[in-house]
Amino acid sequence: MADANSRINPELVLSYKFPETTYRYSERDAALYALGVGACGRDAVDTSELKYVYHENGQQFIKVLPTFAALSSLDSLPRITEIPGMEYDPRLLLHGQQYIEIYRPFPSSGYLQNKTSIAGLHDKGKAAVLEIETLSSDKECGQPMCMNRTTLYLKGAGGFSRTHDLYSYSKGPTNQIPTVRIPQSQPFAVFEDCTQPSQALLYRLSGDYNPLHSDPAVAKIAGFSRPILHGLSTLGFAVRAIVKCICRGDPDMVKSISGRFLLHVYPGETLITEMWLEGSRVVYQVKVKERRNKAVLSGHVDLSRLPSQL
Repeated sequence: MADANSRINPELVLSYKFPETTYRYSERDAALYALGVGACGRDAVDTSELKYVYHENGQQFIKVLPTFAALSSLDSLPRITEIPGMEYDPRLLLHGQQYIEIYRPFPSSGYLQNKTSIAGLHDKGKAAVLEIETLSSDKECGQPMCMNRTTLYLKGAGGFSRTHDLYSYSKGPTNQIPTVRIPQSQPFAVFEDCTQPSQALLYRLSGDYNPLHSDPAVAKIAGFSRPILHGLSTLGFAVRAIVKCICRGDPDMVKSISGRFLLHVYPGETLITEMWLEGSRVVYQVKVKERRNKAVLSGHVDLSRLPSQL
């Protein structure tokens, strides 16, 4: 039955219409993002990654990492506080999953039009799960660029069901982020990378200013010993590893990305990305070396093709 203390009204939430927004980014934003997900973090002149932050013929020629597409949806997320019937403690918000479809490679700068909608709302008893979908198109020509589906976990906001069954709404089965089964076989490739102690402070400059990633007091309220790294930064590290090890450095081969955030990462920890090839799909998981290789992220990346060298 519904919890009398619940502050979520599903009818009001699902009837909300997000306003359209625009997202303009420059070469500087693309380069700053790349640094925020570890590009050139171990070697400032790494020829396979320098292209994300520098080009000898000018910044307008730098390449854009595929996970940069996630930034186009950030503008709509603060608006969930404006949704009627959607009250929760923002300090207890966690990013649960991210799914990205990339329709065209991102140029080094651009201007996007975003259409956002609620893709799902689920009562998990002690928590609520909200799915937000954003379709981003080139503002000049109208061509779709990418689609993001963001799953947010709202601790303490559940218990709003009107029946004995827990409430669950989705736009349709095609909108569900697929569950990934991690193979038991040896990985095709493994890549180890180190995050920096200041990694979250750097990544937040790409637009996610949630104090959970910078304020020790807020992190403590949420149950962490110190600020944690953004889940999307960890996802960026993982996809960078796949581009480097599987795509032979070609980021334009990536056409879709899914990630399920299993556990937090503290800035300064070492990430180990394990990769398995299943046709043109790369199944991956990320572990933290300092915590006995605990898994913190899993998912898959679909590629448009495989390099001929594989």
